[in-house]
This record gives sequence, C-alpha cells and structure tokens, in this order.
Amino acid sequence: MQRKPAVGIDADHGIPLLAPEMMIHSDTHLLILNKPSGLLSVPAKPPGPQDCLEARAKASDPGALLVHRLDMDTSGIMVFARTKLAQRHLNWQFERRQVRKTYIARVAGVIEADEGRVELPLICDWPNRPLQMVCFERGRAALTDWRVLAREANATRVELRPRTGRSHQLRVHMKAIGHPILGDKFYAPPDVLAAAPRLQLHAQTLTFMHPDGGAWTTFEAAVPF
Repeated sequence: MQRKPAVGIDADHGIPLLAPEMMIHSDTHLLILNKPSGLLSVPAKPPGPQDCLEARAKASDPGALLVHRLDMDTSGIMVFARTKLAQRHLNWQFERRQVRKTYIARVAGVIEADEGRVELPLICDWPNRPLQMVCFERGRAALTDWRVLAREANATRVELRPRTGRSHQLRVHMKAIGHPILGDKFYAPPDVLAAAPRLQLHAQTLTFMHPDGGAWTTFEAAVPF
C-alpha cells in the first residue's frame, strides 16, 4: 500500500521530513527514495551537519533502516528497509553483488566508442582522503561498464553500470579514461568542474529481489539533468 509522506520539520530534532518529490515507493518492507544532490546519505561525523537522507527518512518513518549509500554530490535512488528481515535480505543481495544499478552521467569530451568497460583496481588515497585512486599493487578490484546515450558538442551522456561498489568508483573510472564527470569537485579539472552547476551523476535505477516473495523488482528515479 502506498503511503503519503509527511511534510514539515521533526520538532524533536529539527530535521526536515521527506518532501513529496523524494518519495518513489513505500510498502510494508521497503522505502524507495530519490536523494537530491548535496544531501548526505548518512550523518556527518560530529560536529558536522546531521541533516541527511537517513535522518529525514527516520523523521518521517521511525522504522526506516539504512541499506546502502550514495555520495553527497550524487543524486538518485536509494532503498531503505522497513523491517530487520528486509534489511538482512537486501544487505545479502548487495554483499553478493546481485543488485543491479544504473547511473546516468555527463562527462567531459566526446567519447568515440559506443560502449566499453573500465577494470581498474581502487584504493583510498589516504593523504588526500576521501579521494580514491587507481592502484594495481594494493587496490581492490573495480569494474564499470559504460554505454554512450548521446553526444554533445563538448560532452557525452553515458549510462554507467558498476559491477562492483567501490567508493567514488564511477568518478575515478571516468577520469581514468580521460572523461571526468562534469561538475566533479574531487576529480575534475577547473574547466570541467565549472561546466555544470552540480555533479552530473545520478543513480537512475535499482533492480533487486523484493524481500517479500523474491520477485525481481526495478525502481527508477527520473534524471534531473
């Protein structure tokens, strides 16, 4: 059954409740939300800001349970569980890479090939964290498939399908092949950063087995750029 989200402020904690445009789907087991760019997925370390999608989800629905995260600058679809059993079921799928994810990005330059694969191991760049970097000696395996959707004068719209879930994977992989994502404050050179008002990366779809019955289910968040 679809639930209408509450609107306003949580009086106890001063956290905004979920806005209607953030709600994609709600049932007994799942809460599917559309995170805006610039909003944290989880609270920052104190004394940083505590407003985040997880806090807003819990302010609107105290039973909401975190399953995965998106970078603050990335917008798009996130799934929360509404029961411990559903959370365990979804965590199991993420850990075993059974969840299929699709992202849309606009990257610098015109990509000539129509599709390809990036397979470069990644590791945290500790002196410059949270940045990540390619490291063939100590990096963890990371794999991204990409496909061109449209070519612009100085940019390319691509569909990205990560096969692994490393931190900043899509951002580092696109930079590594010479096409950093527009608006990327971590990995783009100044002209590419200035080419867009926000990071041009959006989590468009999630496909997974529904915790109730196991049927494959796909949810989608409309691309805002």
